[in-house]
Amino acid sequence: MTPDSRQALLVVVGPTAAGKTDLAVRLARAVDGEVVSADSMQVYRLFDVGTAKPTEVERRGVRHHLIDVVDPDEQFSAARFVELADEAIRQIQQRGRRAVVAGGTGLYIKALLHGLFEAPAPVPSIRQRHQQIRETQGVAQLHAMLRRVDPRAAARINEGDFVRISRALEVYEQLGRPISELHADHRFAGQRHAAVQLAVSPERVALRGRIDRRVDAMMRQGWLDEVRDLIARGHGASPPMGALGYRHLRAHLQGELDLEQAVRQTKRDTWRFAKRQLNWFRADRTVSWFAAAREIALAWVAEHLQRADRGDSCGTDP
Repeated sequence: MTPDSRQALLVVVGPTAAGKTDLAVRLARAVDGEVVSADSMQVYRLFDVGTAKPTEVERRGVRHHLIDVVDPDEQFSAARFVELADEAIRQIQQRGRRAVVAGGTGLYIKALLHGLFEAPAPVPSIRQRHQQIRETQGVAQLHAMLRRVDPRAAARINEGDFVRISRALEVYEQLGRPISELHADHRFAGQRHAAVQLAVSPERVALRGRIDRRVDAMMRQGWLDEVRDLIARGHGASPPMGALGYRHLRAHLQGELDLEQAVRQTKRDTWRFAKRQLNWFRADRTVSWFAAAREIALAWVAEHLQRADRGDSCGTDP
């Protein structure tokens, strides 16, 4: 169903550590907007440092949505994201403001703008079997299973992302077809919301340096202590603990990696993830790309939003 959007969305995408949060806040202030987070990890309460949630200073004067909305042991899906995001957008527009969607979870943004294919309902017994495999052989074994039946999905899904790996395997077991093939058939051709999409992405060497510095900054901010506390609270096997950095630091606390190895692997895997994000967003020809936030002129944003509000198609050239 197409929501009753009164205004086009302003959507800020790009790889991790590219500066999306700062840019989204600046643009929200400029267009009298509110930010809707499209980040699959920032939805979780208690997972703060390693998910790079906006600080209190960044949130000051700009209302944020879909941050800290579920407990650590809850499952969260793209369909649930769309449900919550649609409601947040409806409320924002009722207040006469602009919704600024910002985040790096590409599937969430595609689902919000274009809808999801009709996937089969989850089967608890399949998920329980996958849980047993994870506990006895590790999530890497499940990822290897996915590579055999759906290499395209495996290439997009992080090796530690148990929830998405299990779901892709579950769909294959139910339908006998790879989830990547179902996505391709769906093609996200519908248009649920009019939108102006822009991305900020520094040159790759610079981006990798930003990733390394951000990981170092998170460690100084107490990331390891956060993971230690989460494990003590009983969240060591929760879905977000499989995220980048969290699983590496958990492995360190469990004696599987020394701290230097954990940090090094976090930087390496975050860079690999950023490259996958770039490939995902580059495939969308409606996204306008900028090397730096300072290159994005507010006049350009205003013009393209006006055109999108009128229903005109927007090009990708800045």
